[in-house]
Amino acid sequence: MKILVTNDDGISASGLWTLAKELKSMAQVVVVAPDREQSASGTAVSLRQPLRVQIASPLIPDVEAYSVEGTPSDSVILALGNLIKNSVDLVISGINQGPNLGDDILISGTVGAALQGYLRGLPALAISVVAASNLCLENASRLAKLLAKKIEAKQLPDDIFLNINLPDLPLAEIKGIKVTQPAHKSHIDTVEEGHDGKREYYWLVRQKLGTNVNETTDIQALEQGNISITALHNTLFRKPLSGITDSLCLELFRQLKQA
Repeated sequence: MKILVTNDDGISASGLWTLAKELKSMAQVVVVAPDREQSASGTAVSLRQPLRVQIASPLIPDVEAYSVEGTPSDSVILALGNLIKNSVDLVISGINQGPNLGDDILISGTVGAALQGYLRGLPALAISVVAASNLCLENASRLAKLLAKKIEAKQLPDDIFLNINLPDLPLAEIKGIKVTQPAHKSHIDTVEEGHDGKREYYWLVRQKLGTNVNETTDIQALEQGNISITALHNTLFRKPLSGITDSLCLELFRQLKQA
């Protein structure tokens, strides 16, 4: 199995290499990621400017790695269209430090990168840990590996596009894994004005609108201490079958605790 690993936090991000290290134990891993942090870049693609690529020094041995002067989506397009010579079986984007929940999936560079793999007919995962710290990245990397094994064994459909968020908790404190839908209208971006002594500027500020009472949403699952898995190919593309069921989540959680 060959897995493309990418992200929106940049080629040096610890989450990227924690993920690559875990996956390397079961597959050939190629890392192609932006050369700098690109959060909230969404699905942006660089159509009217050249893209430059450098061979990167991998932070774990024997991993082919490239940094791209472009967006997360650019990185996946370049990887699948030019940089990786043989076929890829799976695209995983992450591990993002911070949540990709609710309406934010539409501006997430992590999700945008995974989307480019899905649009090219590959199973794709976007995976995040809901915290600014990186204390519990290992849980996310192990879950990604378990899902990769399910895909390799054909226990999940080839045309899946999953958004996965984990609470930043020790595994013993995580309650379970839930199948979720993206929360809607959980927040809004507002504008504050400022002045730097020379000219005015504007600052976008996130304002929370209220508590998500719907227990099927990704935000509610995380607030209750669960891992959230959202099948975006169902949510965004209206495909009826996802392969992600409550029974599979129970099995994944049992395997995660045994890992």
